[in-house]
Amino acid sequence: MGGNSVLESEGTGLGPDRSILGEQQRPASSANYPETNFGGGAKWIKPLTQDRLNVFVGGHFNNVNLGSVLFTERKDDEKFVSMKYWSAPGLSKPGFDETNHWFKIHLSIPGSWSNYERVQLEFDPGCEAMVFETDGNPLQGITGGYGGDRRVDFIIPKAARHKKELDIVIEVSCNGMFGISGIGPPDQNRYFTLASADLVVPNQEAWRLMWDFQTLRELIGDLPGNSILQNRCLVIANKIMNTFDVNDSEKTVKECRKIAEDIFGEGWEAKGEKIYEDTPGFSKKRRVQVWGMGNCHIDTAWLWPYSVTQQKAARSWSTQLDLMDRYPEHRFATSSAQQFKWVEQLYPKLFERIKEKVKSGQFECVGSSWVENDSIMPSGEALARQMIFGQRFFRTRFGITSRTAWLPDSFGVSGSLPQLIRGAGMANFFTQKLSWNNVNVFPHSTFNWVGIDGTQVLCHMTPVDTYTAQATVSDVRRGIWNHKVGRATNLESSDTALLAFGNGDGGGGPLNKMLENLRRIRAAGNENGELPIVSMGDSVDDFYNDIHATTDEGKTLPVWHGELYLEFHRGTYTSHGSIKKGNRHSEILMRDAEYLATLASLYHPDRYTYPKVTIDTCWEKLLLNQFHDVLPGSSIGMVYEDAEKLYAEIARDGQRIIREALGSLLPDSLALDGSPSPNSRIGVMNTLPFPRIETIPVPVTGPAAKVLASQSAQVSKDEKTGYILASAGNMTVGVAESTFQGMVPASVKKVGEGDFVLKNGNVEMKFSGGRIVSLLDVELGRELLPKGTTGGLVMFERDTPPTGWDAWDAEIHHLETSRPLEFCNLKILESGPLRASLVSEIPYGKSKIKVEISLDATPASTQANSRSFIRFDAHVDWHERHKFLKFEIPLDIHNDIAYFESAFGFVTRPTHKNTTQEAAKFEVCGHKYADLSEYGYGVALLSESKYGYAASGNVLRISLLRAATSPDPEQDQGEHVFSWAVLPHHGHFFESDVVKAAYAFNSPMRVRLLNDASPEALQAANMTRPPFSVEGAPSVILDTVKRGDDDDFSPSATSDTSVVLRLYEAYGGHARATLKIENHVKVAKAAITNLLEEEIEELELVRTENDGPSSLCLSFRGFQVITVKLWLKTVSENARRKHDSWVDVEKV
Repeated sequence: MGGNSVLESEGTGLGPDRSILGEQQRPASSANYPETNFGGGAKWIKPLTQDRLNVFVGGHFNNVNLGSVLFTERKDDEKFVSMKYWSAPGLSKPGFDETNHWFKIHLSIPGSWSNYERVQLEFDPGCEAMVFETDGNPLQGITGGYGGDRRVDFIIPKAARHKKELDIVIEVSCNGMFGISGIGPPDQNRYFTLASADLVVPNQEAWRLMWDFQTLRELIGDLPGNSILQNRCLVIANKIMNTFDVNDSEKTVKECRKIAEDIFGEGWEAKGEKIYEDTPGFSKKRRVQVWGMGNCHIDTAWLWPYSVTQQKAARSWSTQLDLMDRYPEHRFATSSAQQFKWVEQLYPKLFERIKEKVKSGQFECVGSSWVENDSIMPSGEALARQMIFGQRFFRTRFGITSRTAWLPDSFGVSGSLPQLIRGAGMANFFTQKLSWNNVNVFPHSTFNWVGIDGTQVLCHMTPVDTYTAQATVSDVRRGIWNHKVGRATNLESSDTALLAFGNGDGGGGPLNKMLENLRRIRAAGNENGELPIVSMGDSVDDFYNDIHATTDEGKTLPVWHGELYLEFHRGTYTSHGSIKKGNRHSEILMRDAEYLATLASLYHPDRYTYPKVTIDTCWEKLLLNQFHDVLPGSSIGMVYEDAEKLYAEIARDGQRIIREALGSLLPDSLALDGSPSPNSRIGVMNTLPFPRIETIPVPVTGPAAKVLASQSAQVSKDEKTGYILASAGNMTVGVAESTFQGMVPASVKKVGEGDFVLKNGNVEMKFSGGRIVSLLDVELGRELLPKGTTGGLVMFERDTPPTGWDAWDAEIHHLETSRPLEFCNLKILESGPLRASLVSEIPYGKSKIKVEISLDATPASTQANSRSFIRFDAHVDWHERHKFLKFEIPLDIHNDIAYFESAFGFVTRPTHKNTTQEAAKFEVCGHKYADLSEYGYGVALLSESKYGYAASGNVLRISLLRAATSPDPEQDQGEHVFSWAVLPHHGHFFESDVVKAAYAFNSPMRVRLLNDASPEALQAANMTRPPFSVEGAPSVILDTVKRGDDDDFSPSATSDTSVVLRLYEAYGGHARATLKIENHVKVAKAAITNLLEEEIEELELVRTENDGPSSLCLSFRGFQVITVKLWLKTVSENARRKHDSWVDVEKV
């Protein structure tokens, strides 16, 4: 007794309820503890208990487990479900009037079912379908089959239950969520079976128990085996199985659900969406770590054509609207303005419902881009237009501007993108594809991504590692623990993750079971500290705002500089060569069309109207084809049939715009197939912002043959082609010359059996044994090929990626199977003086490769010391499988890096393999050029339609053709015409004319016949002086000239006339440029704007005396893109006075 009183008086530090108890103070229940024990004990075998959980629903024991009571009623006879069936002629799609298969269904609902909580139609066609009201209003999508994306229930509205009948229409598309045959070629003979069309009453309480149990199973399966919560969940799940009795299901289901509250919390379900507002009971300091956001990444085309995507969008989005009504916390983010436009056009009633949900904040428009585009192959201007067109659509339809760029599935991201993202009104970026890297793990989850010009965006690369999360316990937990796995301890700077959940790629989006699961995960998290806190109901912008706030606007985040290179899918730079060609040629065509149409509309507004609608339509088609599974060449053949048609339409309309604009600018001119007067001259229109002198082939056939031949400095041996010497100032018209002075003629000689030399005044290329054996700088006497090496075509004969992603991947092993090809049967085609050329026919397997190799007397540019390029024009009849054709040239040049053009600049990549990061870049993407330089000299490869390159040691390669067989078994089979060139240059890349030469190689001058080519006539037409030019900064390129997006081109237009110029610094250094504006372009105001043409800074317009040119001063940092807007003639008073500091005294 004395001892106890001492303890009581001195205290134990444990509190009154934690004191050390004496014998007389022990709980009375201990008296009930048996003295003896002859039982076996309660020890269980944990793995067996876990295995037992698998048989609670469905399977072999379905007649005695929970699966047997999931439905209370089921009717499937014609008395209750009456159907009529119809197939559209030709199985055309999409649209409500005629799609491929239709069911008109009349439902008769028993009056006795009126008191049930829910009645629904179970319709399982084994494929995708959509439920409509009889007036064509889409209600929801259907996904048949028994996969994880199964969605076959349509809830009967209560009004119809009271009415006891309902008429609906169901459109059925014979394709699954992932096409007809998955990644394989589509099987057009595949049939789908209607498995059920039943009127059913689900036992909602039993379904809720099933969802309880599923969450418990996930907790048990994903939590560590030694965690308290994992073991508690296992005890509870086992107890539920023991409690459930199929013969007394109504009572025992309720009992089981009560048991589950031990994990989820008492009364948790009654809170509904308010569960996310609960503060975790065990710690009020815990914050939300995982932010749930529904999405359904719908590939705009992939294993299905564009027309199927139009239906997928309607199916997926209508379903999400239904879920939003049932689950108020549900937020759904989607991108791709093109898909919105399809829905607007084809499903207007659905679009109006979407607008209401956008207004309420439940349907969130993200991404801003026209489609979720490939972002490494499109030009800088095309990437800008993706965002411009997307943002303008969202603004005009919804009154919103997206704040987060969204490219979760693009195969790498250009380092030019951050400044374009910021220029389009966004500061955040979401992606995750780099989680697919097959060599190195990307080191960050949340970081500042800094582009090649220094602009940054806040990038979140979700540690969940997917944009199609299934909202499981594993997904939620991965959002936290995967911050560290293989990453540079990103948790110390940001401990949150965006959970982008919902079925995707083929669309669908979140299912109700996912929303139910997240409620339960949050409920369990509120009760237990072993789970991250997941939240629902916030927007994508809310998530990023939280990161901005908690990281001091990114100051505590790590930084990644430059491109986000995907170490995977490297074959996509080459697959489907015709699509790559269509993209590049369309980009160049649209640039020329906009420039010439702008000039025509400014110079001759009385007879020419800027074709804004046609130009925008062409751009929308081009941007559509830049989707990240179309341009990369990783879709089924049907997609490319559609894409080729779109490119053909762009070519037709773009050429018409150019033809009509030139007809207005040069009214006294003709196309080359016209009938000229004897005194007509050949004129050339240079659309590039620098002067040019080039050799141009022209046809000497048709009505103009005599005039064309007489003005050609050289006529081909077959007398079908003339070669003219054409020079023109920047963005002006020049006249062809039939003779040239000051140039050494181009020549070709046979110097031995099968040996030839192409030569002009500055370069020489030798061929021996069908290979390039010498490339000589004549002026310097410098040999550019290492001794004993050769260049030329190379076939890599084992292009068989082990990944199973055939069209996507070119793995490093293919480089071990090279076979040099010889330029066989070399013959002299043209002997000069303006162009000398050889032709070779190369048989290989089942293919024929014809290559014309030519050298012109003219240099690549007008820059001092410019060299000529050696041009290779290939015509290939390709019939190989799993082969990879490339061109390579070894060089006596050493550098650890090579230069590859990217959007609005270039990116450097290593020529060595010091690290695994560098070794992984064995095949890379470039645009119009790739260059290897050292001090004093360099050599570039130029391309007019190819994107795959490599720089390995001292060898430069360009990838020409692949031959994958999946998902398109006929990929690249057939005819191909493409060109590339080898350009030596005196001086390092930074001193060279490579950028200008690459532009010129891709942008042929436009040739016309001029009936009056006198200087006076051309000057009177304002075609001898460029309207806009850049002076004082040779590294600054004027890339785009167009009319303002907000200009009004209607006949009664009263708005301002504006011109938009986009310029960029091309070599990565600071520059101070003068933008000169000729006096025939009357500028009232000038300003720097963002990509959306919103004014940022008014510019001082310097005017010269005597009505001379005006000028603007522009300062660039390296790779900076600047958009300048010029207001012409009449400028509104508000715009004119916006930055005017003068005050009208009388008005005051």
